[in-house]
Amino acid sequence: MLKNLNTLIRLHKYRVDEKRRSLGELLGKIALLETRSENLEHEIVSEQQTASAAPETVGMFYGAYAKEVVNKRREILTEISDFEARIASTQEEVRSEYKDLKIFEITQERRDQIIKLETSKIEQATLDELGLETHRRRRD
Repeated sequence: MLKNLNTLIRLHKYRVDEKRRSLGELLGKIALLETRSENLEHEIVSEQQTASAAPETVGMFYGAYAKEVVNKRREILTEISDFEARIASTQEEVRSEYKDLKIFEITQERRDQIIKLETSKIEQATLDELGLETHRRRRD
């Protein structure tokens, strides 16, 4: 059994950090998709106003435009849904890695405490022996 788990602890810290980074990237991608969706909403409102202002010239093209925007919005929602599934999976991986990390950290802390107690007992036994020897010498 390993006496020192610091290497495993560092490895798991690295893994947790990597998972958190990838989670952040996924969240960033969702934020970008949501921004694109909001921009489409603003764009469609603008196009509706333009189409209603000039129904004879621009209005006849609005139907095709609106259909394309609906398709784009559907694609964005599908992508968001996919990213949300990946986020849920990545969050579970982060939890699992973090749990493993904590197990190793707690185990190392307990081992350090045991070593400290053993060292303390040895030191105390040495001091007790010195005290007894000093007491014997004074008595003689």
